[in-house]
Amino acid sequence: MVNERVMEKLGILADAAKYDVSCASSGSKRENKNKGIGDAKGYGICHAFTEDGRCVSLLKILLTNHCIFDCAYCVSRKSNDIKRAAFTVQEVVDLTIGFYRRNYIEGLFLSSGIFDNADYTMERLVRIAKKLRLEENFNGYIHLKAIPGASDELMKEAGIYADRLSVNVEMPTEQSLKLLAPDKNHIDVIKPMEYLKNEIIGYKEEKKLNYKAPSFAPAGQSTQMVIGATKESDLEILGMADYFYQQMNMRRVYYSGYVPISNDNRLPAIGTPVPIIRENRLYQADWLIRFYGFNVNEIVGFNQPNLDLDIDPKLGWALRNLDQFPVDINTADLELIKRIPGIGYLSAKKIVAARQFKKLVPYDLKKLGIAYTRAKYFLAFATPFQMQRDFTSIQIKDQILNIQKSKYKNDFSNQLALF
Repeated sequence: MVNERVMEKLGILADAAKYDVSCASSGSKRENKNKGIGDAKGYGICHAFTEDGRCVSLLKILLTNHCIFDCAYCVSRKSNDIKRAAFTVQEVVDLTIGFYRRNYIEGLFLSSGIFDNADYTMERLVRIAKKLRLEENFNGYIHLKAIPGASDELMKEAGIYADRLSVNVEMPTEQSLKLLAPDKNHIDVIKPMEYLKNEIIGYKEEKKLNYKAPSFAPAGQSTQMVIGATKESDLEILGMADYFYQQMNMRRVYYSGYVPISNDNRLPAIGTPVPIIRENRLYQADWLIRFYGFNVNEIVGFNQPNLDLDIDPKLGWALRNLDQFPVDINTADLELIKRIPGIGYLSAKKIVAARQFKKLVPYDLKKLGIAYTRAKYFLAFATPFQMQRDFTSIQIKDQILNIQKSKYKNDFSNQLALF
């Protein structure tokens, strides 16, 4: 039975953790062994839902919201007048096991403010993961926040017990970090990322030689950038994300629209709308870079440094490159088909597979589940099917906007309930 004081802490520290969005549970597969508790499936976990409809699959909490830093964008900054709390190591272990047994969760996402210094805080995070694995025989998903400045020894131990580690870069540029968090240093974030990258690669190589070798952060590492708190362009943000993917082997970069929480002239005023649509466009652009073969400069550039908010980045690219269209999906290669608006990654593969058996026509594409009302402006078919007549980019954009409805609204609930 969880006592009232622990439940009070849970209310405070679960609420404080809602601003960290880098908590997806995919990418790890940890089988149950020795009749232990739980397992981590590669397809992720979806048990609890927030009030605004997003899925919360993990017990997502801070170890503490006490912090020695005074980052202007952070609700847990030391100068903020909020109610403070801290879990003990055993309390987090008991909550995780207790909620798992009740089928509330299948994993743990654990971050923290900085108690006294990086090592002091990181050591407690590692102890929690270690107790769950070794004493409770817990095989579920564990995501730990890697604290910048912590020793390599603690980072290494964290990677042995956790499925994923994340070091949040927080601000998209070094200049913005200095502006809003002058006590922090950009290099302190990059250094542990490099260390984790090298350890992950090293353990994977060892695993190839000895399948009994331990895993190290099998779900990789991730990071998060706060967007909209400062004036970086989408070109700068996506350029930084691309650097992480190329140089740090990052599994995911998360984008968190800034929620105005402070009366500070360095930041957007309280009441300024959260940039939810911009956040979504960045995720779409990120997806194009990782899975569709786009590079950053095809999506944004010096002439257009920010993404369109009214249309998705793939459509924006297509409208700027109408000379690439129309495309005959019966002859075009897979990479070009993936670039057609309305055709997703898997649908493009289905098209290439299906055309081996017959010449595809519009009816066939509709059966494959593509967004034909969008794709049709960029497709060509042999007779008897007529090519789409020529439209300007403005005409195509207007016609598509007339038939689509955005699922995003300019609202935001600052209360994120786990249960």
